[in-house]
Amino acid sequence: METTIRIDGQDVRFKSTAAVPLLYRRQFNRDLFRDIRIVAAAMSGRDASSTDLPIQALATFENLAYIMAKHAEPDTVPDSPEEWLDGLSMMPVFAVFPVILDLWSGNVDGLEESKKKAEQLIESLRQRFSSSALSSSGSPCGTLSS
Repeated sequence: METTIRIDGQDVRFKSTAAVPLLYRRQFNRDLFRDIRIVAAAMSGRDASSTDLPIQALATFENLAYIMAKHAEPDTVPDSPEEWLDGLSMMPVFAVFPVILDLWSGNVDGLEESKKKAEQLIESLRQRFSSSALSSSGSPCGTLSS
């Protein structure tokens, strides 16, 4: 399955196939299934206003998003998650994770609903946290805890 979501004014494609766990394991030497559970558990009971997402959950989410983006566009997505994330001014975890989770689970109806909600949330975050409104330590994605 594939989907495209607008993040930071850019259309970002994500693709999920049976190859994703293998690609994830090769790139990060970690188990995708275990890591998805870590992110889901960390996000449980939180919403976009939360500011205490554990650093491991955030890193895991970024890696998973990167693998699915790289899988969708292997020739255009950079070769490292850091380079890919450098191309975005923000990565709204609470908006994008449900889309990725629905894409991974193959839930087409859930995917469309999550995608619509994500795009609405991303747009509201963009408006709320315009680059001129951010303080030097502010972040539309919240602060991290370890």
